[in-house]
Amino acid sequence: MQQLFNVGKIVNTHGIRGELKILTTTDFLEDRFAKGSELLIVSSDDKAPVPVTVETARLHKNMVIVKFKEYHNINDVEKYKGSMLKVSAERLGELEENEFYFHEVIGLEAMTEDGDKLGVVKEILTPGANDVWVVKMPNGKELLLPYIESVILDVNVREKRVTVRLMEGLL
Repeated sequence: MQQLFNVGKIVNTHGIRGELKILTTTDFLEDRFAKGSELLIVSSDDKAPVPVTVETARLHKNMVIVKFKEYHNINDVEKYKGSMLKVSAERLGELEENEFYFHEVIGLEAMTEDGDKLGVVKEILTPGANDVWVVKMPNGKELLLPYIESVILDVNVREKRVTVRLMEGLL
């Protein structure tokens, strides 16, 4: 079975011409929603993923409004509300040096620059200005790390390690 990665969640329809509102979970909006981009609609009812091709996409109030070539009417897309939009692994594309995908960061061990273990990155939140990495600490508590240069010093996907500088107030 091919590996799929989340691009966003279909939260609603938009207008009557088959457009959908997408709450995105990708850093690569321009790539994922470019005209001609191929995505998969995956519903929670275990049906086969439905391949779709982006015809148009635009930002609108923290969402992306997408029209797929395959659908031209609200009645055709209504059934996809609540479904996930995904991309197959072979369509991820190459990253530049020091870039990585969310799924590569989840599960990495977070350590201080002095070598103290902090815990494991369990999720990434995207609240606004910058992402926040949630680290599950051995004591069960969660450490929230803003994804900024002064805090996240190094991400080594190969060695499954993130090096962190703890600023005052983070712990």
